[in-house]
This record gives sequence, structure tokens and C-alpha cells, in this order.
Amino acid sequence: MRLFIALALPSDSADELDRLLTPLRPAWPGLRWTGRDAWHLTLAFLGEVDEGHLGNLTGRLGGASAHHSPLSLWLAGAGAFPARGRARVLWTGVKGDRRGLARLARSVAGVARKAGVPLAEEERRYRPHLTLARCRAPVDVRPLVEELAGFHGTPWVANEFHLIRSRLGAQPRYETLGTWRLRERSRKRRAREAGKADDSPSPGPGEGPPKGLARSA
Repeated sequence: MRLFIALALPSDSADELDRLLTPLRPAWPGLRWTGRDAWHLTLAFLGEVDEGHLGNLTGRLGGASAHHSPLSLWLAGAGAFPARGRARVLWTGVKGDRRGLARLARSVAGVARKAGVPLAEEERRYRPHLTLARCRAPVDVRPLVEELAGFHGTPWVANEFHLIRSRLGAQPRYETLGTWRLRERSRKRRAREAGKADDSPSPGPGEGPPKGLARSA
């Protein structure tokens, strides 16, 4: 299975991005523009994963979600890989809580390694972005990047991440295999729960840890 872990783009933000790109696409027919179903913010690309690792991976991802808070993010500007003058990928950037986003990316990547999944892009530095278009041969997209430079999307709150399976083909298809909410507990709450555990060796009803709290990875 070809898997990756990602944040989904809200429908309102996808609408906004689509309106921005609609008049630009006809002027750049050499680019293979991505569609709305492919608009994800990838946290970790896992590549081909043996189905036997799936249960361990999903269990650990559930544990990791408890250690991260929701993230305030927005799309902005544009760039290209490997360079604007010889681009193979055109992207828009991600602004907002980039530190929290990077921490989440490191966390899910670490969880995947503990689950026995070697990351396909382990050596690359995490650079949050959303892919807008690809091209088979390098293209000079400097004018396009300049045109998109002033883009500043509407902020949204990312409160969950997904494990997604991609099926390659003329029209790639995506299937969500699992979704986990970001729900980090506050320091005060953690201290309060720890205090209850110390004071009450045999807690009665309602005194134990919150129901549904996933174990730490």
C-alpha cells in the first residue's frame, strides 16, 4: 500500500484556491495541475507499506495525536522544486503555526519508524507546502510564482490528521484509512490528573483518566 500522513484542506480554503488558479491554468497548459482531491498538507510520506504494519501504525498514530494541539494555518505565496527556473513542482506555502506543524510532522514520522515503516523521504528536511502542479520536463515558472506571490489565504484551524492511501494511475485516487484529532491536554489538566492518581490509589467512578484517551506512542 502506498501511504502518507497529512492534514486535509478545508472546503472553504479549497474553494478560495480554486478561484485563484482557474484563470491561470489555461495560460500554462504544460503543467499538470492537481485537483481538489489531491490538496493535502503532507506530514510524512511513507511510500509502499506492508499491510502487516498497518495495525501497529494506526495504534501508534492514535497515541501521538494526544500530544499535539490544533494548529492555526493558512496558505500563502508560491514556490517551486527544485528551482523556479527549472521547476518540476509548483507549490503554495503554509504559514501560521509552522513550529507546531513541524513538531507534528516529526512526531508522526517517528511513530511510523517505531511501527517498522521506513520513511520514503527520511533524509529530506520537512518543508510544508501544498502541490499545485507538476511537470515532466523542467519549466521556467518564475512569472507564475511572481503572480502568486501576493496570495494570502484565509486562516483555518487544523484539528485532525489522516492516514491516506493513494492509488496511482491516470487519475490518482485517495482513500482515508484513519483520522485522529489533535487534543493535547493542558499542563494544568495533566497535573490535576496526576494529583488524582497520587491521592486515589483505587479511584471510584469518574475519578480515573478520561475515557477514550489514547496511550502514548
